[in-house]
Amino acid sequence: MAPNPSRLNHFRCRGLSLIELLACIAILGIVAAVIIPRLQSGAKDCNAEACRVQKGIIEIQAQLWKRQNGSFPSQDLSDIGRSSKHFPDGLPTCPVDGSPYQIDSSGRIREHQH
Repeated sequence: MAPNPSRLNHFRCRGLSLIELLACIAILGIVAAVIIPRLQSGAKDCNAEACRVQKGIIEIQAQLWKRQNGSFPSQDLSDIGRSSKHFPDGLPTCPVDGSPYQIDSSGRIREHQH
């Protein structure tokens, strides 16, 4: 029994051609090339904002330390960093570059700009 030609054409048209598949991959590549840099710059902005917030928290905790102990914590924050009352999760580090924070004699974070 010979195969029915109309039935063969039906099966041949069901899949994607190689050109259609390559076109879809090219479009997805273009979309990814546009979106990925935007996501990366957003992460940098978020880390810089997190750093700014952490500096504020450290400065507030340094003021509380001074009120309780009569002087600001050490410049490297080692004494206040050991206090679970002030930093129960440990002393934070900069989310941008991982560097530790230090304060000056007025209780402000020093030399830490992004």
